[in-house]
Amino acid sequence: MKPKHIARDISWLSFNARVLQEANDPTVSLQDRIRFMGIFSNNLDEFFRVRVATLKRMVEWTKLRKKASFDRIESPQSVLDEIQRIVLRQQNEFNRIWENVYKELRKAGVYLVDEKKLSAEQRRFVRTYFDEVVRPYIIPLMIENIPQFPYLRDKSLYLGVVMRDKKDAYQEKFSLIEIPARSVGRFVLLPTKPGTHAIMLLEDLIRFNLPELFSHTKYNQFEAGVFKITKDAEIDMDQEVGLNLVEKLQKGLKSRRKGKPVRFIYERTMNPRLLQYLIDKLQLSRKSNIIPGGHIHHFRHFMDFPRVLPNQTPRPAPFRHPALKKSRLVSEVIQERDVMLHFPYHSFDPVIDLLREAAMDDAVLSIQITAYRLASNSKVINALINASRNGKKVLVCLELKARFDEEANLEWKSVLEEEGVQVLVGLPNKKVHAKLCCIHKKKGKELVAYGFISTGNLNEKTAQVYADHCLLTASAPLMREVEKVFEYLTDWKKGLGPIRTMRHLLVAPTNMRRKILDHIQAEIRLARKGKPAEIIVKLNSLSDLTLVDALYKAAKAGVKVHLIIRGIFCQRLKFEEVEARVQSISIVDQYLEHARVMIFARDGDPLVYISSADWMVRNLDHRIEVATPVYDLRIKQELIGLIRIQLADNQKARILEPGLSNRYVSPTAKKKNRSQEQTYVFLRAKSR
Repeated sequence: MKPKHIARDISWLSFNARVLQEANDPTVSLQDRIRFMGIFSNNLDEFFRVRVATLKRMVEWTKLRKKASFDRIESPQSVLDEIQRIVLRQQNEFNRIWENVYKELRKAGVYLVDEKKLSAEQRRFVRTYFDEVVRPYIIPLMIENIPQFPYLRDKSLYLGVVMRDKKDAYQEKFSLIEIPARSVGRFVLLPTKPGTHAIMLLEDLIRFNLPELFSHTKYNQFEAGVFKITKDAEIDMDQEVGLNLVEKLQKGLKSRRKGKPVRFIYERTMNPRLLQYLIDKLQLSRKSNIIPGGHIHHFRHFMDFPRVLPNQTPRPAPFRHPALKKSRLVSEVIQERDVMLHFPYHSFDPVIDLLREAAMDDAVLSIQITAYRLASNSKVINALINASRNGKKVLVCLELKARFDEEANLEWKSVLEEEGVQVLVGLPNKKVHAKLCCIHKKKGKELVAYGFISTGNLNEKTAQVYADHCLLTASAPLMREVEKVFEYLTDWKKGLGPIRTMRHLLVAPTNMRRKILDHIQAEIRLARKGKPAEIIVKLNSLSDLTLVDALYKAAKAGVKVHLIIRGIFCQRLKFEEVEARVQSISIVDQYLEHARVMIFARDGDPLVYISSADWMVRNLDHRIEVATPVYDLRIKQELIGLIRIQLADNQKARILEPGLSNRYVSPTAKKKNRSQEQTYVFLRAKSR
């Protein structure tokens, strides 16, 4: 008997298959097809670093305890076995797609050239480029002479080298070279005839120059193969008494570097003796996912493939929201009316402008803001620093435990504190994932509050490709409750009191799941009375089994349920009595669908929320999350209109069903509706 729910990790692999579908879609530009291959590869790396590593830990845990109960999900080992089968199948599909993409590249006059296919001019260029640009970043390791095998980074690519002397071919030595892609880039443009482009991968350029690199040795024959390892990315937080969160995190980041390998991918032509040597030294077992691959590895760099392809249609530029004309201050507008920005269609600039205005406004007393993932050269941080310099009281709740952004956020903490900003570093056992800002301003004798509640990060770079919603508001009922969230974050040791009694916001972990269940139940009651009942939910991930089951019960009671789930989807609906009432789709297109939206029809008076939270246990029980109702009628109708456009997508929407086939809704429909294109048209029309 199959489990009632789809295992979350198997469901996630189905999402990544949808990303790979985009790479295989001939209607997608060639540049974007290559980018999707890079995204697929990067996603898979992170999946192994986090989820596969976690499952391996769970397997070890069950072995130590001899028994464990998995009554609602499949056992970790069975999931791992299924992952192995799916990943190998997807890798074969990836290789097939790359062959087709590479054919298209050659047709477009773009060639990937390896060390064996260089013209005389290109050989001269490659030698010079190596000496002047690459060589300073390379220090070969003679690994057989080192007492302890060196630490290998899991985001790096390595060249394993076998060296021999022609006079004694049976004597060979091994060397290791880290490919310095971070420092000099992965792609090297070579001189070539007009109208064509020749690109060489950095590892191939180094391969060509091995005789030069080792000219000081007796070796003159070289054989090299590329490999990479993926490590467990879990941070083991030291429980030593007396250490604060920052110190524990710093120690944990150091321990992450020593994480166990969970995957080893190598060039299938690698010298077998070198391969076995690496397997032994890295203490890999066959259960460590030792995977032979093709000539090219670390495809994540292909997200930044050189823009040499002709006739590539650029994405439409974001535009300013019509209510926020540059002639008026953003803060003035939102104190008159709510404004919702829809990224990446709307420009992110008004968010920066709002903070800059507050930094320069003499009447502004304080700014409180949460930050999870920030841009590397953050304009948000720059505005907050200037506010502090201008005497404002600035408080930033900076989530140090944001996965893979820990080091960057530790650096931001130091920068902010040096400028006099009060930095809260999150909570010991919960991540702060809510996207909030509250600005206090003296207006006559009154103190007014305004700010924003968002579904996405305060990151001006990702706002260009992540589809999110941001509500700019001065609504007193909403801002009073935002203030309560900051009250809790500032003094969390006193308990959850400030966020227990919310009338408007849904806040995790106190009332969000319960309120969502209440809203679902309200639709069920309407359906049982014979009235129209409908629930629309848009999320990144749906895996909370309590809410999954609640949606099933709603559909069974007669409620129409529409689900737009980008990633993890654990619902296994395969029952005739509910299939007709449930529409479940996933949209994968040029922008990453990151927004969370909930709509409950409520007998013609819909209740609409935007939220930072997915319906996952981690979000609802182990994070501080906020969903806000949308009260402005115009915005509510606009948001419902946008969601209806997505539900009607017949070009980039895939049907979510138990077989995980990722079948397109209706790609051959006469009237084509590609929702991201239609969303741009819809919002652009409103701006005129």
